[in-house]
Amino acid sequence: MIQNNELGTIRLEPIPAPVNGGVADQLTPGRRPEWLRVRAADSPKYRELKGLFRGKSLHTVCEEAMCPNIGECWGRGTATFLLMGDTCTRSCGFCKIKTGRPGLLDPEEPRRVGESVQAMNLHHAVLTSVNRDEQSDGGAWVFAESIYWIRRLQPGCTIEVLIPDFKGDWSALQVVMDAKPEILNHNTETVPRLYRTVRPQAQYHRTLELLQRAKQMDPLALTKSGLMLGLGETWGELLQVLDDLRTQEVDILTLGQYLQPSRFHLPIRAYYTPEQFDLLKEEGLARGFRWVESGPLVRSSYHADGQAHLSARVDLSPKVGQIPGDG
Repeated sequence: MIQNNELGTIRLEPIPAPVNGGVADQLTPGRRPEWLRVRAADSPKYRELKGLFRGKSLHTVCEEAMCPNIGECWGRGTATFLLMGDTCTRSCGFCKIKTGRPGLLDPEEPRRVGESVQAMNLHHAVLTSVNRDEQSDGGAWVFAESIYWIRRLQPGCTIEVLIPDFKGDWSALQVVMDAKPEILNHNTETVPRLYRTVRPQAQYHRTLELLQRAKQMDPLALTKSGLMLGLGETWGELLQVLDDLRTQEVDILTLGQYLQPSRFHLPIRAYYTPEQFDLLKEEGLARGFRWVESGPLVRSSYHADGQAHLSARVDLSPKVGQIPGDG
């Protein structure tokens, strides 16, 4: 079967049969396979970080999006900061973060993020946000100011930003890129055919253009994108997206299993086996991605600290007393 879209003709192919003989197909409805089971999050470091975030009135995407790796990541002292509140202006079919009318932006949030990174003694920090489409710049300045405060309070800490699409406002993207994050991440999430149900307020071609423009604005920055698997895509569609991302010179790729947060979210159409994720990793590396993180429990920020080692960025920590915008 052939399907045409605005990016050309792609061949729809079935997902390769699982190497282990079809375990995923034999599962009863609602039952997760063994490889998706994780330990409950509870360790001294986990409790310490939870108290730290509460004390700073900060949110983490680890909690808001119910990340399955929260125990592992918090246990080793890493986390992803969720900027601009816990209410999103969009209604993606896969996301646990609540949708609604958000409150005012907090001008002190970037400083508190920097203080938390310092308190955690992080060598790598990940910043993401809800969509704030009611803001003229989508809240781009919050990313830039947060980067500034991290560099000021925790010199040498590398930074990844996982940003929204700013509705295609490339001047907002420029604000973020001018702050010089080591990694610029914007997730593709799924194949173009499924965008209307998975990401109804987003556009596939805009995602690709954002990644392309980010690389043009700052060639030293690593660009990164990720997809969720199991929403009804085909193997051929996945490979086409990998080709499209490499055309935009994306450096880092993440691939993980979609897990339905609640019965009100999109259903899981397929469970991919670890062997299938290994095959996709091989496909990604063969296409020239510098790093491919592919596995059932992989999420955007999983092992992000290791990916930062690819950065060619020099030390950008501001000198004492320097303010944003100074040479």
